[in-house]
Amino acid sequence: MLARALKPLLPDGDTRLAVAVFDLDSADQEVASYRAKDSFDTASISKLGILAALLLQAQDEDRALTAEERGYAEEMIRTSDNEAANSLWQSIGEAVGLDAAHERLGLEATKGGPGTSWGLTQTTARDQVQLLRAVFARGPVSTPRPPKGLNQTSRAYIRRLMGQITDEQDWGVSAAGSPGAQWALKNGWIQRNTTGLWVINSVGQVTVHGHHYLVSVLSSGNPSMGSGVKLVERAARAAIGAASAHVRPWPQ
Repeated sequence: MLARALKPLLPDGDTRLAVAVFDLDSADQEVASYRAKDSFDTASISKLGILAALLLQAQDEDRALTAEERGYAEEMIRTSDNEAANSLWQSIGEAVGLDAAHERLGLEATKGGPGTSWGLTQTTARDQVQLLRAVFARGPVSTPRPPKGLNQTSRAYIRRLMGQITDEQDWGVSAAGSPGAQWALKNGWIQRNTTGLWVINSVGQVTVHGHHYLVSVLSSGNPSMGSGVKLVERAARAAIGAASAHVRPWPQ
């Protein structure tokens, strides 16, 4: 059903697209997906993983984030500040720290970027939904093995920051939510020097017809940022429409 919903949106040429969506309010625990195991550059959505890694390390040390760490975290998520991300990337131990956190939270195919290049972390749409589940799932969140995952305080902190994205970055999966409903997201975008084409990604939680959906949309090979944003938003709407068909038909 999801592939059929997305088919009319797929452009010709070099553009690639992958989508995964999960209904938090459904008894069905399956993740609906389209090419969800294909690998993409993260660009700035890796900042969500960096924050999760920082919080896990702080939990292990039985401490709260410092004022400096909180300042960096808020700039990194709310305004997607790259300098703040650089500082926290070093704090967590770069790719080694990110990969350890991702493994702990159940991500299977995400690998931290080389050196200082956190934006070149490789991920899949399915892994990004798994990360969102570690943040937004209700009640205790199991992890594949000890130590434990994000605690309630850490999860609430991430959710709050993702719900305070600045207005100019309110695009992507948030466009798929019901009008007036709350959303939480993190977007990523980068123009590749080698091709001039754009990576445009968006991950987050939206509410449609009273159901809370976790959505990840990854794309690459977009001819412009604008066309990529449009593709991601249309894909998010189509994905939630397909996933919510059993709840209520998506309005045309």
